[in-house]
Amino acid sequence: MITMTESAIAEIKRIRTADPANASSHLRVQVVGGGCSGMSYKLDFETKPETDFDRVFEQDGVKLVIDKKSFIYLTGTELDFSGGLNGKGFVFSNPNAKRTCGCGSSFST
Repeated sequence: MITMTESAIAEIKRIRTADPANASSHLRVQVVGGGCSGMSYKLDFETKPETDFDRVFEQDGVKLVIDKKSFIYLTGTELDFSGGLNGKGFVFSNPNAKRTCGCGSSFST
């Protein structure tokens, strides 16, 4: 399972509201190769339907879609949003990450 904090949900809803093209879309979360530590997170809004291989999580009207391969690395993760002057944007608290880079955008298991 993957959870979102209230601030992450609020930011996702804000982004969807700001761009009419995203109004009915879901957020796809992926783990892709790259970054300082070997794997990085990728977030995209998409309107195409989920596949049979996707895991779908919905919380307070926000739907997260995760492909089967990425789900292995993301189980138990919490998605947060940190704003403000020193904010990082979306932040992943991933219990599966053994090592992360300094900026927190990549990890290794």
